[in-house]
Amino acid sequence: MSDQLTVANKAADAAKRALEQAAENMREVASTGFPAQVARAVELITDTLRNGNKLLVFGNGGSAADAEHICAELVGRFMLERRGLPAIALTCNGAILTAWGNDKGFDSVFDRQIEALGQPGDIAWGISTSGNSRNVVSAMQTARNAGLRTIGLTGEGGGQMAPHCDVLLAVPLRETPQIQEVHVVTYHSICSQVELLLAPQTSAGNEPAL
Repeated sequence: MSDQLTVANKAADAAKRALEQAAENMREVASTGFPAQVARAVELITDTLRNGNKLLVFGNGGSAADAEHICAELVGRFMLERRGLPAIALTCNGAILTAWGNDKGFDSVFDRQIEALGQPGDIAWGISTSGNSRNVVSAMQTARNAGLRTIGLTGEGGGQMAPHCDVLLAVPLRETPQIQEVHVVTYHSICSQVELLLAPQTSAGNEPAL
């Protein structure tokens, strides 16, 4: 029993330290210019959806999960009852991902979907904690060339993705888990603000003014 208590106490202490570190990181990021960039992203997304365009969101691994999370909040709901907002995660169709990845290479698996689904005026939202994921960087270039606007959600400096972003959300931290923690808060904030701005126009029972 004493061994179990020791393990439990150590786990509780580790969780406390992790939470305290996360809170410290959030305060640090909040004191930089990062929130102003988030505001730019909110404005771009809101304008894009009002104009009848959509979001295409993508990334790898944990960032793929984030892409799907973002789209779930927009297509479904964040906090308010409203009409759905058009957002597509390019990480969901296993047949496309594996067929194109196997036949043509994984580096262009998002490019192909942007070519197929993207229209001028849409947003390509790429997520990469390093900013250097080859398929994400390539897709951002493809999107720009096709007339899409681009948002990059990444870590300190933005990596190779930075020059291809209309709005760069570069979390000023270096450790991947810490960057990912801020990413979740960032896109929750974006979804909340976009919803608040568009909900009066997209509430259930009313015609959306998009």
